[in-house]
Amino acid sequence: VQLQASGGGLVQAGGSLRLSCAVYGLSSRYYAIGWFRQAPGKEREGVSCISSSGGEMYYADSVKGRFTISKSNAENWVTLQMNSLKPEDTALYYCAAAPASTLRSTRARWTMANYNYWGQGTLVTVSS
Repeated sequence: VQLQASGGGLVQAGGSLRLSCAVYGLSSRYYAIGWFRQAPGKEREGVSCISSSGGEMYYADSVKGRFTISKSNAENWVTLQMNSLKPEDTALYYCAAAPASTLRSTRARWTMANYNYWGQGTLVTVSS
């Protein structure tokens, strides 16, 4: 199983980036996919997650209205469209896969230990 995150880069505040997570070795039809991020000196936190069907999406309060998560089960990838980026969005972004049932609970969907598989991370830097 392998998850590959890509799309990070340097952008000015107010700009946009689109992150992608390619999933290999398991079907995203049966797994929920989450995006987490870790800023320098801070703990990793949940950003967004999407259900196995793609019909349910969840967002951290800090990114609601700015980020949009979507998935293609046919092509086994998940994207995170990030608009109106702020310097505080600067972080290493990871995608991860969890059993579909994980998203049923608010607490569970943001618990990293519930995600079995992790990608390597892609760096997003937002300059002011």
